[in-house]
Amino acid sequence: MPDPAPPLSAAELVRYSRHLLLDEIGVAGQQRLAAARVLVIGAGGLGSPAALYLAAAGVGTLGIADFDAVEEHNLQRQLLHDSASVGEAKTTSAARRLRAANPFIRIVEHPEGVTVANALELFGKYDVIVDGTDSFATRYLNNDAAVLARRPLVYGSIFKFEGQVTLFEPAQGGPCYRCLFPEPPLPGSIPNCGEAGVLGALCGVIGSWQALEAIKRIVGFGESLRGRLLIYDSLTQNVRSLRMNRNPHCIACGDRPSLQGLSEKNYAAECIPPPAMKEPEDYPLELSVIEARHRLETAPEQTLLIDVREPYELEICRIPGAVHIPMRQIPERLGTLPKDRHLLIHCHAGGRSLRVTEYLRAHGYPAVSNVAGGITAWAEQIDPTMQRY
Repeated sequence: MPDPAPPLSAAELVRYSRHLLLDEIGVAGQQRLAAARVLVIGAGGLGSPAALYLAAAGVGTLGIADFDAVEEHNLQRQLLHDSASVGEAKTTSAARRLRAANPFIRIVEHPEGVTVANALELFGKYDVIVDGTDSFATRYLNNDAAVLARRPLVYGSIFKFEGQVTLFEPAQGGPCYRCLFPEPPLPGSIPNCGEAGVLGALCGVIGSWQALEAIKRIVGFGESLRGRLLIYDSLTQNVRSLRMNRNPHCIACGDRPSLQGLSEKNYAAECIPPPAMKEPEDYPLELSVIEARHRLETAPEQTLLIDVREPYELEICRIPGAVHIPMRQIPERLGTLPKDRHLLIHCHAGGRSLRVTEYLRAHGYPAVSNVAGGITAWAEQIDPTMQRY
């Protein structure tokens, strides 16, 4: 764990005085925090509260890894950023906020994020890894890198109104993420927060729990969540804890692990749909908005535009004539969709609609195309008066 730290300055003793009053922390524990190096992956909904509390707690070196830029819709839950940060790199915005929160600590930006190429070297520079990411491919990469680097990984996730948090530490006999979820879910079977929504304050709960778990692990007090998955339901305010055991057959941390290193092929396609069936020439997998409009205008009887966004999104803007079927309702509507028309699927930016297109093609609808760029591209290239979000 952390290297020995120099004595705390008088100003630091004042700042951390409420920690020092706790027998479980005291001066020695605060010095361990000052010597600690924690990497927070993702400066988003979970990474924001986690990083803020770790900074305030006095973690000496705090790394922030994120390749993304701040967008307007982030501000509902990502409290590291503000309106002035929109368009800025998240690591830049986060570092500025964290340095303002605590000038006694060192903030290290990793704007390239965590990649297969840099994960092992990057994790080796830190004592604890906090995973605030929201994609399955990245979670498997973070897990595998943490197992190989023998670093404790504080895991958190959220979905709509529910959150989970635990500590993965196989080096101390606990399970890893692959023990809990050996295989990623089928492509498109679980929507991300941009498709399903998320309660902003829930991020604060789970992210704060992640920070607490990291602080306990560094200082060495209390009972950790190693081997336990904490599940929080914000609708009912119920919290339950499930026991997790290490899987002796786990490919990452089992008795005879087959995972010996990181390979791009193991993560880049974890949650990407398999290659689509060979495309009929008239029904390509994707069409531009210009091509989609042309087909709608020249063959309206043979073409159907389907909007798979959520109802609230239609209140912001919509394309006239589009049939609304939210993404989550597509499976139950399979029998009602015509097979004798070219189905054009669109959403906000093209992500959800591509999943729906792949899903329909896999279920016997070859005449389906994704409208690339979604209604955002439509507003940019066809109707600039359309309200954007």
